[in-house]
Amino acid sequence: MQTNVDEISTGIYRLSTCIPEIAPGGFTFNQFLVDADEPLLYHTGMRALFPLVRGAIEKVMPVERLRWIAFSHIEADECGAANEFLEVAPQAQVMHGALGCMLSLNDQLSREPRPLADGEVIDLGGRRVVEVATPHVPHNWESHMLFEQETGTLFCGDLLSQTGDGPAVTSDSIRDAAIATEQLFMQTSMGPAVPATYRRIADLEPHRLAIMHGSSYDGDCAPLLREMADVYEQQFGCSGALAGATV
Repeated sequence: MQTNVDEISTGIYRLSTCIPEIAPGGFTFNQFLVDADEPLLYHTGMRALFPLVRGAIEKVMPVERLRWIAFSHIEADECGAANEFLEVAPQAQVMHGALGCMLSLNDQLSREPRPLADGEVIDLGGRRVVEVATPHVPHNWESHMLFEQETGTLFCGDLLSQTGDGPAVTSDSIRDAAIATEQLFMQTSMGPAVPATYRRIADLEPHRLAIMHGSSYDGDCAPLLREMADVYEQQFGCSGALAGATV
């Protein structure tokens, strides 16, 4: 196995490892490195991938420079190697939505995490990321995303996953591939939060979607997200009102 490094936007790097056994054509596990004054690693990969991911980071910068570590929800491929990175990057700190910190990360991490409120902005030094709470989307109560304002990059975790080892970034439609992957894995927590959240993040008008599994997307992002909201309502039956919930 190898981890490929591609710059998908100015100062934003996709670190991608394809594991061929998981799905037809393989399945990529992607991390994203934002090279700023206070560098951010989004996703750590599983513990077994730590040596590969660390090596990929060091093609861009010394791993010791990492200041922030984030991930969309608490799962092995998202944050399995978080403590390993905290060990090799002495100034690094995990940041996550306040709910995820309270539920799990305060106990699981070797250093105290930085809890984020929905809508809070973190200045990385030359880059600013916004916390976007997305409970239960695509799964897990503590799910969230980060939106990098300068390039309009939305770090959206497992949303729009695709199988295969495609290009690092594409402007071709990924709609059908994302639907096929959903049908294969049925990974999403099907409920009314799903289409509502797709529409909410579409309103951010992102220019690029940094996707954890499969190619990142730099086509018409907002229309794609709104179309997928319709797909989850009409094809997967995610409809109804969200009583007392905010997404």
